[in-house]
Amino acid sequence: MIKLNEIRDNEGAHKKRMRVGRGPGSGKGKTAGRGVKGQKSRSGVALIGFEGGQMPLYMRMPKRGFNNPFAKKLAEVNFWRIEQAIEAKKLDPKKPIDAAALIAAGVIRREKDGVRLLGEGELKSKIDITVYSASRSAVAAVEKAGGKLTTTAKPKAPAKEAPEA
Repeated sequence: MIKLNEIRDNEGAHKKRMRVGRGPGSGKGKTAGRGVKGQKSRSGVALIGFEGGQMPLYMRMPKRGFNNPFAKKLAEVNFWRIEQAIEAKKLDPKKPIDAAALIAAGVIRREKDGVRLLGEGELKSKIDITVYSASRSAVAAVEKAGGKLTTTAKPKAPAKEAPEA
């Protein structure tokens, strides 16, 4: 039987850190394994990605994509996750469900810029839910189950038509 005071790692499981610059007897004294002179022997040198003056690979590659700084970060919720919470008695389908209720039930971690309801999974319960936005399939499924869905997002403005000449 193992005693608590006898517990230790396997032999060789931990390798001791090499302490450099600690005298000639250590084998890594004086230059501390950096060789003699030159840029790499000095402190504060970062040559990662430097290719001797040739245009580095990361600069030769074309830029791709675009990150929209104004895009809303939405917390996405699917029906299967809501049903899971209802079956676990963490959500009450008779009460109105909003972002605060979803957070309290542990369905989402945080609201972010709003909650988007997606239609994956099957909705068996009749629910009254308020979210920032919802997919078409989610809207159809809530109405089919006899529930009510309210979105808080402003409706998008219709595209302007070109003036007739």
